[in-house]
Amino acid sequence: MVDVSQHELVPDHVLLEAEEVDEVLAEYDVKRTNLPKIKRTDPALPDEAEVGDVVKIVRNSRTTEEAVVYRLVVS
Repeated sequence: MVDVSQHELVPDHVLLEAEEVDEVLAEYDVKRTNLPKIKRTDPALPDEAEVGDVVKIVRNSRTTEEAVVYRLVVS
């Protein structure tokens, strides 16, 4: 079976620690439930991701070196 998360076109998906999540939520002045969602079954997610976790996705960008987005893992 192919591990999709290792493909060169799939951006890095990093699970955030609780402290990092708090910092992100404070920086953007949002609640956890206001973050865009990503399904737990998404093949790009790390295996240890659980529902309720927040994932940092780092993408390449043409206008900036990298673009960072955050997603809430849902079932």
